[in-house]
Amino acid sequence: MNYVFFDDASWQDLLPLTYTRPISEIRIGIMTITEKWKHQLNGTFSFLTQDYLQEKFPLVTGDTNVMINGGVCPNPGLIEAISSLKKGQSLVKNCVLIAAVASAENVQDILKVAQSFEQVEFRGEMLKVSFPWDIFRNNGAAIEADFEVLTRGRTSQPLGDTNRALCPGRIFIEEGALVQFATFNASSGPIYIGKDAEVMEGSIVRGPFALCEHSALKMASKIYGPTTIGPHSKVGGEINNSVVFGFSNKAHDGFLGNSVLGEWCNLGADTNNSNLKNNYEEVKLWSYPKERFVKTGLQFCGLVMGDHSKCGINTMFNTGTVVGVSANIFGDGFPRNFIPSFSWGGAAGFQEYTTPKAFEVARKVFERRDLPFSTTDERILTKVFEMDQRWRNF
Repeated sequence: MNYVFFDDASWQDLLPLTYTRPISEIRIGIMTITEKWKHQLNGTFSFLTQDYLQEKFPLVTGDTNVMINGGVCPNPGLIEAISSLKKGQSLVKNCVLIAAVASAENVQDILKVAQSFEQVEFRGEMLKVSFPWDIFRNNGAAIEADFEVLTRGRTSQPLGDTNRALCPGRIFIEEGALVQFATFNASSGPIYIGKDAEVMEGSIVRGPFALCEHSALKMASKIYGPTTIGPHSKVGGEINNSVVFGFSNKAHDGFLGNSVLGEWCNLGADTNNSNLKNNYEEVKLWSYPKERFVKTGLQFCGLVMGDHSKCGINTMFNTGTVVGVSANIFGDGFPRNFIPSFSWGGAAGFQEYTTPKAFEVARKVFERRDLPFSTTDERILTKVFEMDQRWRNF
């Protein structure tokens, strides 16, 4: 079967995280949404996303195409409902298009064409990512679901005698992981330690928690769930209810709470973010499509940072701060709580971070991981630079 993940209008609401990826490439729980579906369906998978992203995330069509909303996470009820769809039918819930079965000529315009399809109402539960705060707010349920899928019928590697654990049956350690002199409490949710990951001595972890492959908790880390650290990342200090997509570092002391970091980010030593306003009011977050700050419905909401952004030591982020792609923040004081992509500076002011300088840093960062910074990556980031130009009015 040919499956295609499509972006709906939420792609704009999820900026800046989706500037560099389709919605389904967002990590929530242990896996990305794409990976979740791949673990439960057999077939080919591709993406219907923004034009400038299609080179990196190509579209493949067949005679029959099962179109799946990229923000929807799978569950047994959804898989059964989607598997029962016939060509010309769509699955919807509360006017949200979940899935549709379309011929090749209807793929590109699926959001419009599906309105004329025979609609099947889905009455089960559904987890959909539509806004950045949905990621950390639903991360606990997503970790629980992924943990069940990834560990079903398998045996964990032994935890080791140097560690202390509460509810050890809810802790799963993949092959090659190194875990020593750490404390784990899985009574409030499962703990997953990925392949070749490392939990250094003195770390204290309360689930739900996921440390993905080749990532590390530095010594004496304090982790409150639900938290996910994506692959090839290093984190330390105190982290609460946050998601790091991957290839990003918060390797030193400092607090990160109710936050989402994209890929290739780096937080300098003793970086802290506020996740609660002093007056305990509802947090507002910058909305790209609405061009203003919007209510989140949350009392706790911290930092949302796009790919390739970095900050210097002792950086302080206010409650509900949004940082775009490839920004570089430094200096004392609190910077503004919306920092456009390719900004360079801090509380004292910003200037434009030119693409040649940004690309030079990106190449060095990629080389450290033995990965190429491709011309495709350059073209995507150049497009982001152009799209965010309007906000860099400093």
